[in-house]
Amino acid sequence: MQVAYESDQTAAPAPATARRAGGRNGVDLCAAIPGLRSVLKWRPLQFWLSWVNLVFFAAFMAAGLFGSPVGSHNIMIVFVWILWWFLLITLLVPFLSRIWCTMCPLPSFGEWLQRLRFIGVWVGNGPAKQRTRFFGLSRAWPKALQNIWLQNVGFLGLAVFSALLVTRPIVSTAVLGGMIVLALGLSLVYRQRAFCMYLCPVSGFLGLYSMTATVAIRVKDRELCRGHKEKECLLGCAKGYGCPWFQYVGTMERNNYCGMCLECFKTCPYDNVTLYLRPFCSETTLKGVDEAFKAFIMVALALVYSITLLGPWGVVKDWANASESGNWAGFAIYAGSVVGLCLVLFPSLHLGAAALGRRLAAVHAVKLKAVFVGFAYAWVPLGLLAWVAFSVPLVMVNGAYILLVLSDPMGRGWDLLGTATVQWHPIFPEWIPLVQVPLLLVGLFLALSRSLRVSQRLFGELSAAVPAVIPIWGLATVVTAVFMVFFVG
Repeated sequence: MQVAYESDQTAAPAPATARRAGGRNGVDLCAAIPGLRSVLKWRPLQFWLSWVNLVFFAAFMAAGLFGSPVGSHNIMIVFVWILWWFLLITLLVPFLSRIWCTMCPLPSFGEWLQRLRFIGVWVGNGPAKQRTRFFGLSRAWPKALQNIWLQNVGFLGLAVFSALLVTRPIVSTAVLGGMIVLALGLSLVYRQRAFCMYLCPVSGFLGLYSMTATVAIRVKDRELCRGHKEKECLLGCAKGYGCPWFQYVGTMERNNYCGMCLECFKTCPYDNVTLYLRPFCSETTLKGVDEAFKAFIMVALALVYSITLLGPWGVVKDWANASESGNWAGFAIYAGSVVGLCLVLFPSLHLGAAALGRRLAAVHAVKLKAVFVGFAYAWVPLGLLAWVAFSVPLVMVNGAYILLVLSDPMGRGWDLLGTATVQWHPIFPEWIPLVQVPLLLVGLFLALSRSLRVSQRLFGELSAAVPAVIPIWGLATVVTAVFMVFFVG
């Protein structure tokens, strides 16, 4: 039975003595840019962003199924694993947080079916006190799996088989199509965006690196949220759905699990939600071993790809690309080495540095687990900048393929834009080291400075915080030097 819920009552003015959060969070962009709030509150915005993205995605899927099997001549490979990845890791995440989640096509079918709406809101009694209804079982995600361990495993699994994924269009099509089917199926069983929150392998690294982003969705006045009992941003109303990501914006401090769906802009009766511009790497708190391991995995994989693609060892390339070399015994060694580096060796080195730092600080009240998790943040900025440095050659060396597949997206001999005959040549290859070295140095600087901030939070006085962080500084410097060797020789 559908129950109407009235959300259009006149909102009471904010108390004059309410505490404001703008100075802490940065510059209020909705106040600084006329019309921005109206755009973010426009109900069809996410639908149209997702729909346009879905049209391109369908074209890529068709190219993967029916186009050329040669990766460099298929728009699925060139646009997804070269251009999209480059834009994502160098621009979207560092500057716009999880904006990709706003328009990602993978969960769209599931969400539309779950809501039985493309744009509008289905008002009525829903699960977990939701004031909006959903089609499906709407079960709660298992409590034991309410973390990002499955995302870690999924991302690592894709990384191990990345040689297949980024060279065989049909494999990319199968993987991405499978993710759509999985997201659709889960939306009919579990509440809201369970797939995005707990399973999507892309979501895991987006959440980790969104901590560095220069924008963040936050409330302006926390006291106003505390005194407001209806909690439309969490439970929904006639103007919008409760947060599909299970986040309460009234107390949110981190970007990690905010999918920027913008529902909270639409549901808040006080317009208390806004978009802030802030300094790079403003967030420095990891909150679990699962998040720490995501940081280890991302840094270790950047190193793996540097060794595999940039190193002088052809045998490693053969092991990684066993589908062509046929050396499956070598692939087993490669896969075992990647998993061991990500899940055993690198975490062990970090654990040793954390334990030594705790011993040097001589503050035994601080638990080793807190030091282990806290100092793992050092690998967030360093890992992100290492990935950016690694991704630069993807476009500078392979940029000509982008022009080629624009004219011949299926690899069938077309020349739609007159660029299909453009000869491959790297774009200013001599500039690549000049870009990579500063990026790595900035990543190291941020790792050192932010880890000191974490150490002060853990140990208090500088007399304890500085000795505690020195081993992590040393390890980060060594890792940066290793990256330098593979990037610039």
